[in-house]
Amino acid sequence: MAIKTQFRLKGKNRDSYLELIQELPLASIKSEQHRKDAQEVMDVLLARGKLDEGEATYLDALSDLVASYEDDHHAIEPASDADMLRYLLEAKEVSQVALSRATGIPKSSISEVLSGKKQFSRQMIRKFADYFRVDVSVLAANI
Repeated sequence: MAIKTQFRLKGKNRDSYLELIQELPLASIKSEQHRKDAQEVMDVLLARGKLDEGEATYLDALSDLVASYEDDHHAIEPASDADMLRYLLEAKEVSQVALSRATGIPKSSISEVLSGKKQFSRQMIRKFADYFRVDVSVLAANI
């Protein structure tokens, strides 16, 4: 069955793509060993620097397959509210007192979040998102 597509690799680009396919076929990653093998191929390609179109196309597809496997098997838990706030404070080099003054959120509430005794409220999320200039979804991961 022939399928018509707009995407075609020709000449040297097609050859480099097919060589990589023969080395490690593009297929769903099913095991940790398969993921490691794919990572090794990706590392080699990334170390080359400039890639031709065939190599770049292969690398894009392989990295998508690895990312999908890792999302399913090595999910990263969202950061706690305390960790997120601590990171934002350090990144902006601002104190709890300065944050309290700028947002109107009591320093005691900020301290409770940082100690893990309290989670972000919706009001805190809105004010912190505005202050730190981040999307509210960054701070609302645990709601």
